[in-house]
Amino acid sequence: MIVVLVVALATAIGGAVGTAQAQEGRVSSERQLLFYNHSYGVLDRETADAIEHSDYLRDFANFQVRTTTGAGGQTWTGRYLLGRETYLELFGVGDIASPDGTLGSAGLGLSTERDGDLATVTERLRSEGVADPIEFLQTRDFGDGVPVPWFDAILTATEYDAFGAWAMEYRPEYFADPRSNTEPESFPGDVGRERVLSDDYRTHLMRDVTSVRIAVTEGDLADTVPLLRAGGFAVRSVTGGGVVAEGGGTVIRFDVAPRERAGFQRVEMSLNRPLKERHVERIGHSTLTVGPGSRAVWTFATDGTP
Repeated sequence: MIVVLVVALATAIGGAVGTAQAQEGRVSSERQLLFYNHSYGVLDRETADAIEHSDYLRDFANFQVRTTTGAGGQTWTGRYLLGRETYLELFGVGDIASPDGTLGSAGLGLSTERDGDLATVTERLRSEGVADPIEFLQTRDFGDGVPVPWFDAILTATEYDAFGAWAMEYRPEYFADPRSNTEPESFPGDVGRERVLSDDYRTHLMRDVTSVRIAVTEGDLADTVPLLRAGGFAVRSVTGGGVVAEGGGTVIRFDVAPRERAGFQRVEMSLNRPLKERHVERIGHSTLTVGPGSRAVWTFATDGTP
């Protein structure tokens, strides 16, 4: 779900955001409102093609390749590894309209679990120094040319080097459309991730994304930290100028890097069952190590080379 493609449709333009260093020492908002939904990365063409045609990945995860049409008729073709509540969205260079389809571009979607929490995140952002968060509606076209409201979203910035993060809340119209194949709510106001993803993960090894590590520029990190704090993540600085954000069962790490070194670095996933032995799968310029135990680790080359 490439939110940055429809930023131009937003009616408000966000104000300047302070640097990540300026946020150091500030306490994250108490109740967690945002949770890791998915992240995406743009990989070199060889790796993207290897992922798309990997027989192993089709056994390892609920794996799909699909083209989505969003707001304004924008389309993108991604390779998806879908878990119980979380997923990965992987692209090759050119699979998304420029500049988002360039090597090393990446994004992070954080979503609410309860209806109305996105409004609270918006208010919290103002206390984090984001005077005018950018609000917009993403839609989805199921093939009949009629856009269905998909989710509301907010951003902290419209300009970025290679990485953008957004907060999102699924719309009732999307849950109500039978073509979305979503599950009934577990409690009043349930707009959670588990409702959106199917239970097909149960027949594969992959259960959920537990950790992601992404290299971003200093400016992109500065625009991301306020959103993490407003969502209730515990954010701490690490050596080299990066940060680690923890909360809701997922650890998100950002390392500061120049634009040419930006991109997906590492993803960790939980498994539905433990494995006694380790399996190593080379996929293009990436390496997926599964087991032993109940964990898998996928590492990526940020420059597209072995």
